[in-house]
Amino acid sequence: MSSEMTATIEMTDVRGALRRAAEATGLLAGALRTGLPAMLGLVPLTACLVLIFIALPWLPSAVKPLHALANAERRRAGRILGREIPAPYAPPQGDGMGEARRVLRSPSTWRDAAWMVVHGLTAFQAAVIAVALWPATPLSFSLPLWWWAAPEGSQAAFITLDSWPKALTLPFVQGALYLFVLLWLVPRFVRWQARLAEALLSPTTRTSLTERVEELTETRAGALEAHGAELRRIERDLHDGTQAQLVAAMLRLGLADRRFEGDPDASRALFLEAREGIEEALTQLRTVIRGIYPPILSDRGLAGALRALAAGLPIPVEADVGMNGAGRAPAAVEAAAYFVVAEALTNIAKHSGARHGWVTVRREGARLTITVRDDGRGGADPGRGSGLAGIRRRVAALDGTTRIDSPDGEGTTLEVDLPCGS
Repeated sequence: MSSEMTATIEMTDVRGALRRAAEATGLLAGALRTGLPAMLGLVPLTACLVLIFIALPWLPSAVKPLHALANAERRRAGRILGREIPAPYAPPQGDGMGEARRVLRSPSTWRDAAWMVVHGLTAFQAAVIAVALWPATPLSFSLPLWWWAAPEGSQAAFITLDSWPKALTLPFVQGALYLFVLLWLVPRFVRWQARLAEALLSPTTRTSLTERVEELTETRAGALEAHGAELRRIERDLHDGTQAQLVAAMLRLGLADRRFEGDPDASRALFLEAREGIEEALTQLRTVIRGIYPPILSDRGLAGALRALAAGLPIPVEADVGMNGAGRAPAAVEAAAYFVVAEALTNIAKHSGARHGWVTVRREGARLTITVRDDGRGGADPGRGSGLAGIRRRVAALDGTTRIDSPDGEGTTLEVDLPCGS
């Protein structure tokens, strides 16, 4: 191989190394977007850890900026690594001390805090070193040309030049060290930084299982509570309504039987009152049955039942139900979807002040997605009423998810995702 070809290959290698170093420097400087806030956040983080038990009720709100910062780093590190880093956060389960304790026990909260400490202490220094090496390297190699013009006792980085032997050797050693760090270490700093984020911010198997167990425990408790409340409601309706009507009808029939011989007209009137009472008891029984499983689901299916709900509201509601030829969902899922839409439409009619509503239901594979939105005043808060909280509990009992978006003055959007695989 000729010396010219060898020189060309060496120059190509150097240009490639310089290009990689330049890209790595840019990435390390870009890490300051999360590094500087992480470093500045160390003070409030430390204060929060000290005052954690005093400020426990405000913990869910306090960790939101930490989660947002960690999510920004997940996206940045994911672009570098070429793979997505998923967020391990479970959806909020409510407000108050229960949610605060859940956040406090969550491993992802402490892993985010650990990442913030490490990233805050290292990102700024790494970015400064990477950026500073670019002017420092040529400056070091040029020292032999002008060191003699510098004031006596001047020092260039790690060396003091006071003689020609030092000026002709030490700057080149220092420049070679700078070049090594710039071309070899700086690109690896970027990978190490991204892998650190992946190691601390990714959901580990144990973390995922732990949070999944906690989520299932909470949803199971909520489902049992909702089931108990439903049983008590049915018992109350049967005892106070249907049973009372049947007892009254039985008494009227007894009186009618006694008067039949002596006063047939009064006996007939009692018979008619007893019949009306039995008809009213049957109506109440049908209402109780509809509360358990609406018969309209069996008669018309989910699409017809939801269209009937939408048609019964005093404001126009568009219902778009598409099952994509997937057939009917399991009965429990259809009942949950029906009650979710019924409760959401009731809230729209009573509280939203909306002029229009929309219901969209889609079946995609093994998931049923429900979206109910309106153009009302917004500001819906699951913590202020039982309706939205009841929807969340009913959906969570089937391992589904609920999202509520209700900015003031912009209407409310309720999104529910239910598993419906058979």
